[in-house]
Amino acid sequence: MNTSEYTKVYYGNFILVTRVKDELEHLGIVPIVKDEGESQRLAGYASMNQGFQEVFVHNDELKQALEIVNRVKSEMEATS
Repeated sequence: MNTSEYTKVYYGNFILVTRVKDELEHLGIVPIVKDEGESQRLAGYASMNQGFQEVFVHNDELKQALEIVNRVKSEMEATS
């Protein structure tokens, strides 16, 4: 059973995560960005996922956040 109050809504490189984060914040959603690679580096360990980050949002804002993430992903795919 998952008792976390936060859910991961996106995973990607720093630039893409920044774009998603900015869009969420623009609508009043405060995301949490988790960077395992940086945490491992600071602890003195090698990291396989350097530069990749995860974006989490509170479960109360999950539906709206997923809509934003999907829109941003569609926009990024259209410009690729």
